[in-house]
Amino acid sequence: MANASGRPTAPVVLEPEEREYLERQVRRRRVSRSISERCRIILRCADGIQSKVVAAELGVHEHTVGKWRRRFLKDRIEGLLDEARPGRPRSIADDQVAAVIERTLRSKPDDATHWSIRSMAGETGFSHTTIRRIWTAFGLQPHRSETFKLSSDPLFVDKVRDIVGLYLSPPNRALVLSVDEKSQIQALDREQPVLPMMPGMPERRTHSYVRHGTTSLFAALDIASGFVIGKCYKRHRATEFLDFLKQIDAQVPRDLDVHIIMDNYATHKTALVRAWLARRPHYHVHFTPTSASWINQVERWFAELTRKQLRRGVHTSTSELEQDIRTFIERHNQNPKPYRWTKSADEILASVKRFCQTAERTLCGEL
Repeated sequence: MANASGRPTAPVVLEPEEREYLERQVRRRRVSRSISERCRIILRCADGIQSKVVAAELGVHEHTVGKWRRRFLKDRIEGLLDEARPGRPRSIADDQVAAVIERTLRSKPDDATHWSIRSMAGETGFSHTTIRRIWTAFGLQPHRSETFKLSSDPLFVDKVRDIVGLYLSPPNRALVLSVDEKSQIQALDREQPVLPMMPGMPERRTHSYVRHGTTSLFAALDIASGFVIGKCYKRHRATEFLDFLKQIDAQVPRDLDVHIIMDNYATHKTALVRAWLARRPHYHVHFTPTSASWINQVERWFAELTRKQLRRGVHTSTSELEQDIRTFIERHNQNPKPYRWTKSADEILASVKRFCQTAERTLCGEL
């Protein structure tokens, strides 16, 4: 060491408590790699080893060893911790951020129904990236809009508990059917041939179409098995609905009670239908609340039919459309699977209550 050349370095002398702390940090498994490395550097320097030798042993640069040696000699253990990094000072004050949020929530631009990032930037004088960061931080999305519909049925609570009770705990020796109609299904043909999908290119079709008539589908979904009874009609009057009930009656065992869940459509309540049901006391009707078709499980099956068969289907006649619908029902019934209802009536009603309270506070200006 007497013949060593270069700038002299102050020796690192450790107190017993400091050495114990450094060694404990090196042995710990759940310590950051950077802290462990700094502790090793100080321990090796405390043994009287030159910085270049320590750097070679630990695989770091010599300047790194010198940096942490100096930091330790100045601040001891505290010097090995990361310093606060203030970075660039904020250029927008809290009151300016609040003003942007207030304008976004309480006002509209003169030429549009909602703010965009660039229109708000032009109005406030901030950059569009600043507006984007503010909106992202507070979850503001003026370009998005959703719809809602609250039922005004005075018996909403009772009907929800009744129907959800059938879903979650169906009665013994009984069949629960979710019944509804999908009316005015159009047989649509494209004006030009559909171009099939190719690598790197999706299927393409013309946006215009030719109508070839409509049909109406009456369907009954067995909630226990997922089996579907369906039939297409040219119209959807009470006469067709009564005929569909007879189709159901022909396929249902006589010794079972039948619980039918359906909406309040006028076709379902005519005197002819009521008289037919009255002659069959083993039939029990459960009406869904007004404007609450989401509680009827057959609507979920209608959505699957639309997605898989109708939305992208091409039909040149109603008979072709009806044949495709019948084929879809037959294939579905080859391996039927029930839809699982997960929420209880109390959970549904609590969710509706929270939404009403939030809407009320919003309208009153509390949010």
